[in-house]
Amino acid sequence: MRIAIYPGSFDPVTIGHLNIIERAAKIFDKLIVCVMVNAGKQHPMFSQQERVDLIRRVTAHIPNVEVDSSCELLADYARRKDGCVIVKGLRAGSDFENEFQMAQINHKINPNLDTLFLTSEHQFMYLSSSMVKELGFYDVDLKEFLPVEIIPDFKARIQDISQGGR
Repeated sequence: MRIAIYPGSFDPVTIGHLNIIERAAKIFDKLIVCVMVNAGKQHPMFSQQERVDLIRRVTAHIPNVEVDSSCELLADYARRKDGCVIVKGLRAGSDFENEFQMAQINHKINPNLDTLFLTSEHQFMYLSSSMVKELGFYDVDLKEFLPVEIIPDFKARIQDISQGGR
C-alpha cells in the first residue's frame, strides 16, 4: 500500500489545501493529512484538535483520506505510519527553496522517504491561511477561500478573537 503524508499547520484549512488533498488522494492508496505543530506559529487560531476536526469534515467525501496530528519529527512520524512520500503543495517559486531543504533533511533522517511537490492550481496560487485570517477580520465573503463547511466555525472564531477571547 502506498501511503503518503500531507503535513501542515492548516490554521485554517483552505480550499487550496483541499485541492492538494483531493489531487494527492487520487495518486496514493492512502493519504494521511497530518496537523503538525509549527514552532514558528506560536499562536494558532484553532487548537490542534479543532484543526483535525475541521479537516475531517471537509475531507469526509474522500474515502482514502485519514486525518491525524503529531508533535513529533515528520520523518519519524512517516516511518511510524509506513509513509513513503511526503506531499507538499507549492504556491510560488519562493516556497520551493525552503521545501526542498526540508525534503533533503527528511530524506537524510528517513532514507525511505521521498517528497512529492504538487504545484497549486492557478486559482489558488495566492491563497494562504494567514491571508484568509486577515480577510476574516474585514468580513469578506470567504466562499472563494475556505471550504463552505467550516466558514461558520471560522467566522465564530474571528468574532471571539475580536471580542477579546481566544
